[in-house]
Amino acid sequence: MLDRTKNLSQHFTLGELTKTSYRTADNNEPPLEAVENLITICVDWLEELRYIYNRKYVLKYEDDYYTSKKVKGIIINQGFRSIQVSEAMAKAGLKPSKTSNHLRGCAVDINCKDKQQANRYMQILYRMSEKHNRDFDELFLERRGDIFWVHFAVRPTGNRKKIRYMLG
Repeated sequence: MLDRTKNLSQHFTLGELTKTSYRTADNNEPPLEAVENLITICVDWLEELRYIYNRKYVLKYEDDYYTSKKVKGIIINQGFRSIQVSEAMAKAGLKPSKTSNHLRGCAVDINCKDKQQANRYMQILYRMSEKHNRDFDELFLERRGDIFWVHFAVRPTGNRKKIRYMLG
């Protein structure tokens, strides 16, 4: 059993990246390879996304990022998803992909308060890719009703740099 309080990076824990509302026998326990993939997303992408978003849209250069109480965290709706969790989702009427990057710990769904925040997250992630010359696999704006999230995936190899808006 993995320690879910373990930090994958400065601001993200294994528990945050493996939480699920679906109870399964495997307890959504990621294999070591999936944990390594989650660490890559957290260290190489989410930490910088958090920093840039807060500096640009929350603090607006008025406060010190490291001491300000205004700094906002990034909320992950879903990171790693086991096959058992995917099967439970399918039984609940959802349609999870059998080839989802979530199954390998290569994807996160980032909660957004509205479409504007989702667009900002997407712009930042895309610019980070260009600035650091790093590819991502998927960058999707998704929505269900009034709930928005950004699906972001990075594979160890074979990234396709797919961008999509799914507003239905």
